[in-house]
Amino acid sequence: QVQLVESGGGLVQAGGSLRLSCAVSGRTFSYYAMGWCRQAPGKEREFVAAISWSGSNTYYADFVKGRFTISGDNAKNTVYLQMNSLKPEDTAVYYCAAGKNYYSDYDVTPRGLSDFGSWGQGTQVTVSS
Repeated sequence: QVQLVESGGGLVQAGGSLRLSCAVSGRTFSYYAMGWCRQAPGKEREFVAAISWSGSNTYYADFVKGRFTISGDNAKNTVYLQMNSLKPEDTAVYYCAAGKNYYSDYDVTPRGLSDFGSWGQGTQVTVSS
């Protein structure tokens, strides 16, 4: 079983940047495709970004393309989400997630909530206008 712990959330002004981190333990980090999803108040959880187990492939939701970057560090067992040009509508709890086993067998990225099998507890990101 994999454990995921997010950090790096906080309050930032519109146009600012934050970097979220997700520490992965319990199983070999490089085995998993990883991703980030978010849930705003009163809204459903939505996919944000994902990276394949090799790190060769990434995929982003349209609303973050060009602003957010997902990356991984095998030596630190950590996946990151660099968020630039933040907007008030980016305010949400951000969750780190590990892809289901299928994504460990093939070098492709998860692309939706149902593609993830394990979740962290989330970190709050608030963007003020």
